[in-house]
Formats: sequence, structure tokens, C-alpha cells
Amino acid sequence: MITRLTVLFDDGCRLCRTAKSWLAGRAQIVPLEFVAAGSDEARRRYPALDPADTLADITVVADDGGVYTGDAAWLVCLWALDGYRGLAARLAQPHLRPVARRVAQSAGSLRGRSGPIEPPPAWPGSPDRYRQDCGDSCGT
Repeated sequence: MITRLTVLFDDGCRLCRTAKSWLAGRAQIVPLEFVAAGSDEARRRYPALDPADTLADITVVADDGGVYTGDAAWLVCLWALDGYRGLAARLAQPHLRPVARRVAQSAGSLRGRSGPIEPPPAWPGSPDRYRQDCGDSCGT
């Protein structure tokens, strides 16, 4: 059972900071903790994760050892929010998963652009469907 999620995000990216603020500002069923990707803290906690990979794409580590990246990371973040589980479950279904993937890829393509950044759209699903296990090597 997942009781806590750690979100590794690029603290040097304005879009990522905006997404972090948006997520942090919502009521959470499962607490989200935010750690700057590539930081000493992230390296200490998750030595098995490649810092370059976590900087390139949002990465979420569950306290049960599950690791989520890309659209799966967004889905599990939204699954953790109060009021978004139903949407998460719908978007995690095979016929809608490509939509979630395209939204995540579109958000990723906006990184580094100048100008105002709008909060990311709402979305998530059952996190166990898309997890990667890093076992004890993640430090959870």
C-alpha cells in the first residue's frame, strides 16, 4: 500500500516548479513530497536512479519501492490528489493512455521556453499498473 510519494522534479525548470506548486496546492489523499532531481538529497535517497534521467523527466518514487516516470508519474501524482482519482483511473485505461502520454510529452516539450506558464492540466490511475520496481536499491 502506497502511503507517501516523493516527486523528483527539475528545480531549475520554471514549468517544473509551476507543476510542483500546482500539485502541492491541492488536497492530497497520499502525501506528496518534493525533492529537487539531481540534488545531493535525491542522490542520497535514491542511489540506483540516474540523476540525468530524473532531471530529464519527472520521476516519482513510492514508499513501497515503485518508480514512475513520464506519463505514469503524472498519473500517480494525480491519483494521489483528492478529487482526481477517477480521472486518473480513466486516463490509465489502455484506450486513453495515449492521451495521457501525449499530454505529458507536450508539457515536456514546453520546458525551457520563455513566457508565462500555465499550470498543467489535471489527470491520473491505478499506480500499480505502470510501476517499475527498484526494490531496496531505491532507499525506500
